[in-house]
This record gives sequence, C-alpha cells and structure tokens, in this order.
Amino acid sequence: MKRVQLGATGIGIFPLIYGTLPLGPLQAGIAPREGGRLIRHALERGVTMLDTAALYGTYPHIREGLDGWRGEVTIATKTHAADAATARAHVEQALRELGRERLDIVHIHGARVADPFTERAEVLEALLTMKQEGKIAHVGFSSHYIEAFRKAVSHPEFEVVHPLINKNGMGILDGTAAEMALAIAACARSGQGVYAMKALAGGNLIAEARQSMAFVAGLEGVHGVAVGMLSEQEIDANVAFFEREVMDEAVWQGLESRRRKLLIMERFCKGCGKCVEICGSKALSLVEGKAVVDEAACVLCGYCGSGCPEFFIRVV
Repeated sequence: MKRVQLGATGIGIFPLIYGTLPLGPLQAGIAPREGGRLIRHALERGVTMLDTAALYGTYPHIREGLDGWRGEVTIATKTHAADAATARAHVEQALRELGRERLDIVHIHGARVADPFTERAEVLEALLTMKQEGKIAHVGFSSHYIEAFRKAVSHPEFEVVHPLINKNGMGILDGTAAEMALAIAACARSGQGVYAMKALAGGNLIAEARQSMAFVAGLEGVHGVAVGMLSEQEIDANVAFFEREVMDEAVWQGLESRRRKLLIMERFCKGCGKCVEICGSKALSLVEGKAVVDEAACVLCGYCGSGCPEFFIRVV
C-alpha cells in the first residue's frame, strides 16, 4: 500500500484517514458494534490512521474496531477544552475509553480559534505536560482559520496540523482556498505533519467527490486526507482512489449521487440559540423563535448538535 510520512513525526500513514465523526451521535448515530465493523474493514483494507475527538462520541466505535487488531494504527483525537483541567480530563477519558496507554496525536480542537497559541495557551501547556508524562506522543491543532496555520510555522511544539480545505473554500472563516493552501504548504515545509479535513465540505461536494478529493490530496504539503465513511462500499472506493486503482464507474456514480443535509426538528426547537453560538460557519440563525440553517453556508459538521440540549439536530 502507498505510504506517506506525516511530517517529521516519524509516523508513516496510508494517505486516506478514517474520519469517525459521521459514525457518532452528531451525525449518523451508528451503534458502536456496527461502527467498529466498518473501522475494522478499513484497517484490513490498508487504512492506518483514525481521526476522532472528545466531542464526537466515537471512542466506543474505535475500541470495537481495534478489538483483537494486531496491525498498525495511528489514532488522532482532539480536545475542545478551554482550560487545562478539562483538557487533562479529555485526554484521560480518551486513554480510558480507547484502552490505550498513550495517544498518538492530540489536537487542540479549535474550529473557531484563530490564534490557539494565545486563546488556548493554557490547554497547550497542559498537553505539552502530558506529552512529557508519556500520555501523548505528538501535539497538534485543528482549525478553520488560515491565520492559525500561518502562525503555526513558528510554533514547532505543534508537530501535526489539521486544516479545513476544499476546492470551493467552503467553511474557511478568514479567506480563500488558495490562501489556506499557501499556509498548509508553509506548515509542511517547516516539518509539521498535515492532514486535511472537509475535502468534501462535510458532504456538500459529494457529487464531485473524486475531483474534490484529488484537489486536496494534490495540494503541496498535504500528507493525508480525513474522510468520513459510512459503508464498506465507500471505504473500498476511497481506498482504491487513494491507491490509484481503477474502481467501477457505476459504483462511483452511485456514491456521488447521495445527498446529505442538516436536519433540525423545528417542531420541537425551543429557540435557545445554543446551536447558533456553536456554529463556526455562521450557517444558523433564529427565525421566529426557531433555529434555521443556511444550506449554502453549512459544512455539515454537526457540531451544532452537541449544543442542542434536546438533541434535535443531526446530519443525515
């Protein structure tokens, strides 16, 4: 299988990374056993890296998938904590629920954080301390802001970065896809591992999946691309794509004909506005006391669902 070095970390990966967000309660809500079966299928097909987060609720799925697995695997998780104590709690939770003694990569989960070096300085210090303790191998950050990656070049303590990038620039909060691509290339040249998110804009670009993934994978400095996958067919097609094998055109046409959307159960919405506060893409607003989505702006991440106290929001 094709292998790529993740910057200067010493980690070698297959460039397709399993993004586990869609498996969890924020999106498809697949049971851990079924999610684990899909993860195991991906590992057996050659995928070597999994991406998750404290927010995703997919640690049980990953643990199921790794049960009895003797092959290699790299796990990257994230903490959305704003303080050191919560960050430590998130790391301890990941270690416990994943059944591991050390986490390969822990990111500051900063979708809406333009400057993690100051806005999350306390969290960064906590993660570096846990790295010294042997609980974390590599520290990184994720963001939807170009500025965060421009600044990362002078911060070698971040060994891995996880930027949002797609051919339309959808979801980037402070510029264009071209500007993000320049920041990504600079990070890679500085030795940081780079794996991209939202190549399909959360599903908005499914109709152009191959073109969209090829665009991101072909950018200078991109070592891997995290893609959410909900079926064996998706996994097989994406593995073949990144391995540059020929896949049945009919299969791809079927996969690219799917559509996803953000479902808000408006009948039950109480208009508290917590989802609006969470949405980094500014795709949600309150209209006549109900949450509504601007589908042109929504990147279908599902993070808004984590803030809904009634669990009335989901990507479907």
